[in-house]
Formats: sequence, structure tokens, C-alpha cells
Amino acid sequence: MFNKILIANRGEIALRIIRTCREMGIKTVAVYSEADKESLHVRFADEAVCIGPPPSRESYLSIPRIIAAAEITNADAIHPGYGFLAENAEFSEICQDSEIKFIGPSPQMIRAMGDKAYAKETMRKSDVPVVPGSDGVVTEIEEAKKIAADFGYPVLIKASAGGGGKGMRIVREESEMETSFNMATNEALSAFGNGAVYVEKFVENPRHIEIQVLGDQFGNVVHLGERDCTVQRRHQKLIEETPSPFITEEVREAMGAAAVKGAKSVNYEGAGTVEFIVDINKNFYFMEMNTRVQVEHPVTEQVTGVDLIREQIAVASGLKLKVKSVRREGHSIECRINAENPDKNFAPSPGRITSFHMPGGLGIRVDTHAYANYYIPPYYDSMIAKLIVTADDRDDAIKRMYRALDEFIIEGVHTTIPFHKKVMRHEKFIEGDYDTSFIEKYGLA
Repeated sequence: MFNKILIANRGEIALRIIRTCREMGIKTVAVYSEADKESLHVRFADEAVCIGPPPSRESYLSIPRIIAAAEITNADAIHPGYGFLAENAEFSEICQDSEIKFIGPSPQMIRAMGDKAYAKETMRKSDVPVVPGSDGVVTEIEEAKKIAADFGYPVLIKASAGGGGKGMRIVREESEMETSFNMATNEALSAFGNGAVYVEKFVENPRHIEIQVLGDQFGNVVHLGERDCTVQRRHQKLIEETPSPFITEEVREAMGAAAVKGAKSVNYEGAGTVEFIVDINKNFYFMEMNTRVQVEHPVTEQVTGVDLIREQIAVASGLKLKVKSVRREGHSIECRINAENPDKNFAPSPGRITSFHMPGGLGIRVDTHAYANYYIPPYYDSMIAKLIVTADDRDDAIKRMYRALDEFIIEGVHTTIPFHKKVMRHEKFIEGDYDTSFIEKYGLA
């Protein structure tokens, strides 16, 4: 087992990793930018190293500075969390070359699964259902038009690298192709340094459902059930829950088996997520694989009792997977609390929090790095907390979430709490009758 882990991240996920490390008796090193010197992860880690000025490229994305911090503190492993360098194959490779264990998949695995076109082809060869589309990346507009004509509009142009909805455009007719293709390519190049895109059939009114998997170095892979991430805005998840109110037990078992089969086919190691889109007839198609822990991992932890960070660390240290079969109990929902103004198109709202009161009571979990008088810097993602509730069933979970949101007080900045309260009271959400266009369709944004 590791003696000391450096956490190459910030905010709530850094604090989340520190907590598990402390329970495991592992010392921690926090890295932080000058903008984050007052963040809780800096205070609670055993050691902390400033790695640069506020911009991410000069701090949290600076591989040399992070490796240097690990070396001067004698850290024997690095946990990347999510975002930043979590799916950066070069970072994983440099950790390997520096004899520092990267808590995540190998560089080869990250490259394979990070290239969505390659990942899709790999899954197709493993008999995992995939959305019809191009065999690989598409470099010419005329080629994209031909593929779209073959499969029929609408189609989706999608960046081969990265995620988060960047480099993604829906094309509903041929006249839109050139503009959409160029926009997707340029956005992908700007966001990921890779402008490669591919084309696939666009599934109308889908659900977005993902399967959590764990794999070890001995070929063992297990899934921990699904998470429904359908409530989104511009392809960014806002609310996640498990189990999904949409799929049947039969579909659930089939999706889980497909995810395990796909992960085994690439000898997957660590925590990962196999993401699917599901059409109105409950047919599911592989979309992508995230080779890291997800923002929404707490809902899975709440219904399974499995600490996913602990399992990540154990597997990375060379231990066999202890989780053989998983029993899921109850229903869990997560709302991402962002410092944004829902009434102004979710515009970011950085600034100082003047009042901060977290909800409590049975079945309430809050993962956050915020507190009263904390200054939210404008340089990073706007998420400041995750509110997770768990109850015996979905109806009670929704009621508990509304109560918890009503009790969650954050003043000094705008937050998405009022938006989430609207969703929890919306008839279609309560019925489970919605798709990824839910927010736009009902004017919730």
C-alpha cells in the first residue's frame, strides 16, 4: 500500500480523496494555485505545495510542476481526481517514467478509450451495441455529408478526444453540415489540442445512462449498477440518480453485462464508467468510456456501500478487487450546486460567500470545499458542492432532496439551488418521463 499520495486536483474531489486516504492511514499532499490558498483541501492535507498562479495551464495542468511537487514531498502515487489531467495519457506516462504510481489506467488505456472513434470500434468488436456512424475520424466535409446521407439526418458531429459536450454539434440537414463541421473541429482543437471528429447517427430524445465498473490488474471486472444522467444542459450533467426510473431490470442486467464485457476486452484497471444512450424503445448504445472517477460517483456509493476511491487506491497498489458482487439498496439523487445564475443563462457567479449553511438529517450527504467567507475564484469550474440524498425509494428521495435544497443556504453569490428546486417539483421529473432535452423543452433554463 502507498505511504503518501499527492492529489493533482482541487475543490471537493481533492477533499474527498483526502478523507479516504486518512481512513486508510495514507498521508496526503495537496497542490494548489495561488487562487486556492484558502481552499479546504489545502488545510486538511498533511502537506501542501503551491504550484503556480491561478490560470490552470500554469498550475493544475502543469505536469512538470505537479511531478516536482510529488518528488520533493516523496509521494509514491498521484491521484488525479476528475477533470484537469485525469485522462491525460502523457501525464500517466510521465508518472510511470518518474516511478510514481498514477492511480488510474495505463497511458495506453487512456489513449485507447480517450479516442472516442477507436473506443467505439473496440466496443463494436466486443459485440457491445454502438450507435451507427463513421468507422473512424472524418477529415473532410464531403465525407461527412456522404456518411450523413447514408444513415439519414439528424447526425452528430463529435470530437474524438475530450468530453463535456465540447466539439459536439447536431446537424439536422445537409445545408448545416459545413458550418457545424468547422465549428466542432475548431472547438475540439481549442479545448483538447486535437481537432479530430467523427460522425454518428443522432438518437432523438435519448436517456443518458452510465454503468460504473471496477477492474483490477488480474483481469477481474465488476459493475456497480447504473446512474441516470439524463438531466443535462448543453451536454453538461446537472442531476444524477440511481437506479434509473426509466430502464427495466432486464435492460439493467444487459447494460451491466455489456459494460463488463467491454471493460474486460481492454483489460481495464481501476474505476471507470461506460456511458450509453438509450432510445425511447430502451435500446442502448455505447457512447464513450471515462477512464476516471466521475463527479456523480457518490450516488453509487450511497446505494452500494462501496467506497470507490478506496477501491481505486487498492487496485492501483496491486491488490485484487475485493468487490465480487454488489447489492444495491435504496434510491440516491445528486444535485450539482454551481455558482451560476440560472436566470441569466447560468452565467458564472464567482465571488465571496457571505453565508453558508448545509442541510442535515437522515440520508443527506454534502461534498463541498466551500464555507462562509470562502472566495470562489473565476478561473475554474463553477461547481462548489454536490448535494446527495438517499431514501428507500425515488418518491421519498425527491421529497428529501427538495427539503434539503430548501435548507441549503448560500449567500453572496448566485447558485443553481432555485433551479434544482424547480426540477424536484416538476411533474415530468417526478414521473420519470423526460429525456436529455428536458430543461430546454420545459423552459427550465
